[in-house]
Amino acid sequence: MSSTRRPIAIAAAIATAAAIGATAFVLPATAAGGAAAAPAAEAPAPTPVIGGTLDWGVLESYRTYVTTIAQGEITVADGATKTDKGFRFGGATGQYDGTSHVVTAAFKGSVTFKSAAHRFEVKLANLRVDTGTKKLLVDVTRDGKLTADVPFADVAFGRGPMTDLVTTLTAEAGKLLGSDTYAGKTGDPLTAVLEFPPQPSPSPSTSTSASPSPSASPSKSASPSASVGSPAAEGPQQILGGKLAWGVKESFRNYVQGAGGTVTPADGAVANGDSFAFGGGKGTLDTKKQKLNASFAGNLRFQYAAHRIDMTFGNVRIDTEGATGTLVLDVKTATATQANVPFATLDLSKAEYKTKDGLLALDAVRTALTAEGAATFANDTNGSIYKAGDRVDDVNLTVSVDKDAVLPTSTPTTTATTPAAAGGSGGSVGGNLASTGAEIPAGALLGTSGAIVAAGAGAVYIARRRRTAQG
Repeated sequence: MSSTRRPIAIAAAIATAAAIGATAFVLPATAAGGAAAAPAAEAPAPTPVIGGTLDWGVLESYRTYVTTIAQGEITVADGATKTDKGFRFGGATGQYDGTSHVVTAAFKGSVTFKSAAHRFEVKLANLRVDTGTKKLLVDVTRDGKLTADVPFADVAFGRGPMTDLVTTLTAEAGKLLGSDTYAGKTGDPLTAVLEFPPQPSPSPSTSTSASPSPSASPSKSASPSASVGSPAAEGPQQILGGKLAWGVKESFRNYVQGAGGTVTPADGAVANGDSFAFGGGKGTLDTKKQKLNASFAGNLRFQYAAHRIDMTFGNVRIDTEGATGTLVLDVKTATATQANVPFATLDLSKAEYKTKDGLLALDAVRTALTAEGAATFANDTNGSIYKAGDRVDDVNLTVSVDKDAVLPTSTPTTTATTPAAAGGSGGSVGGNLASTGAEIPAGALLGTSGAIVAAGAGAVYIARRRRTAQG
């Protein structure tokens, strides 16, 4: 899954928090020239990068070679995840220099290409981008030997969005990948998303438009120029607040709660009827291009000690483009955290990207597990009881793009059409196993301890002892 991105003029975006959240990065328009220079002023302090992701697959033909001809494997670690088109690296840190208009950012995560048959192991880690040198730097470990700061690829950074940028592998990359023939090859497209801290509001003499024009040319002080006055509907708008109602998967909640476990909202998530609401919405919305990129505060912790279930879902993000979208989140257990998991797809075929009174509402959005989402429920005995395509709870969200807009006090809670668990929340273990979302009869699930574990939605931690069904 690749998060959709939207164009924003980078320098103006950094100057006004109203134009940037978690959105595709756009290089400054000032390099085009033509605008009168602002009076000499003290150079602004660099603006830190406080988060973001980088999507890149290195080279598709190389990935295919590793997994087929070389009979090898590709693994990710340290926060990197696999996507449909390659890999995602997160935890961006770095800075934007308002004087040189150069961005430098480093991303966490590593990917390892290994083949026992062809006797090689290549690990790429600590990926960094530099829009000044237009390079992608990587630390490469080949067969145990580390080569740091390798100029691995040339990247076509420009004044447009940092989306699907052309990459060209260098001679150094070819050598470390094991063949000089890779040098000069066009690598996989690169997309980056960077986040910056909120900036002070512009002075009264500055245009108050909430959305800078993609061609805006800021002054050296990085204050938005008077030309930053395009209508809000013509470009990305900052999300000033938002709420999301979602309960992960109704049948899983019913199983955990009905069997004596708990589901605890925290850090901004609260109970919302028979589901939960996540607040603190932020990000960007482009109604014209039908793009939404929003993150929400809060997490849900599922605990059921008898079956050693302890899973926390949090840092929920919604990325949409037109009729499709993805729900991305982090999954934490007692021993590990999986970041940036593309957990579920969103069906927005009936959605209308229209704001009313400064609010956009997307209600009863159908969702379905991705392969990565289903895998988060896997255990070391039975795998995952869920599979890609299985329904999870519907998503309802409302975001505001007007400072005077008032968010609703509660968000509608519409869940997937999974039948409610028999016996209610206070029923016995057997009464709730009938509705785990696995489409397996309760009688079959109660037969053995393995089946009971499967009924627990394939949690990472499982009971090793046999249990006798109660009730």
